Amino acid sequence: MVAALALARRVARSGVLPLCRRLPAWGRAVRQLPGLPLAPCRAFSNNKIQVEMNESSGVATMKFKSPPVNSLSLDFLTEFSISLEKLENDRACRGVIITSAIPKIFSSGLDITEMCGKSTEHYAEFWRAVQEFWLRLYSSNMVTLAVINGSSPAGGCLIALSCDYRIMAENPKYTIGLNEAQLGIMAPFWFKDTFVNVVGQRVAERSLQLGSLYPAPEALKFGVVDELVPEEKLQEKAAAVMAQWLALPDHARQITKSMMRKTVLDRLVAHREEDIKNFISFISKESIQKSLRMYMEMLKKKKS
Repeated sequence: MVAALALARRVARSGVLPLCRRLPAWGRAVRQLPGLPLAPCRAFSNNKIQVEMNESSGVATMKFKSPPVNSLSLDFLTEFSISLEKLENDRACRGVIITSAIPKIFSSGLDITEMCGKSTEHYAEFWRAVQEFWLRLYSSNMVTLAVINGSSPAGGCLIALSCDYRIMAENPKYTIGLNEAQLGIMAPFWFKDTFVNVVGQRVAERSLQLGSLYPAPEALKFGVVDELVPEEKLQEKAAAVMAQWLALPDHARQITKSMMRKTVLDRLVAHREEDIKNFISFISKESIQKSLRMYMEMLKKKKS
């Protein structure tokens, strides 16, 4: 795992997104070889993400397990990209369900400690990892389904928005949204583009300016999520939705998905280095660093 993390970081620093080696499924079904039992499930687990692959259904489940709040640290983001690449390269895998193993939280978003009081080199490495995780998830050939079983602000919301379908627990205490403005920072253009593609220009513009966090019922109303389901029925519903998506020929769905998302993906790829420089310039400002320090102090007081 250590070697894999080191390799991924070197790739991230290079600024090159490796091409996926997994061939298109072309509507195939997972077939059992004569005389050989089909292993129903196999798993690989990293420090922060647990992955289980069900070969009989062709569906993997990625569970975030980085307490206390599944924050997107450099290590978490690297593990996410590695895990997703493994699944992309697995010919048996056609879909992935992304959820949390920690009660009441899907993901709290980007780890603020990665953006406060660090060197410009660290900021560059961290932001490359953020870009890499999004490029991999948003361009995935697999059916991606977010099962949001807790609150999901900022980067956690981005994960959900980047998936093909979003199911959220029917709990008004759980919130979701791109709330960067509340922290005194702005969402990058590709966060914005992803948001607009899901909810439309007007809802995205208002939400981003106000840094809105929507309780689950409002998230459904504004189109941030596709369905609300009682928490105890989330997995059952996820399996039914995934089966509906996988009933279609893979090649038609994959080509359509690529067509719909290509412009947004190409925009970041074309401006990746510029985006990193802009992030470093912005996050290094003393006014921004001060806002982040104040926010971290507030979090410490809440914990105490």
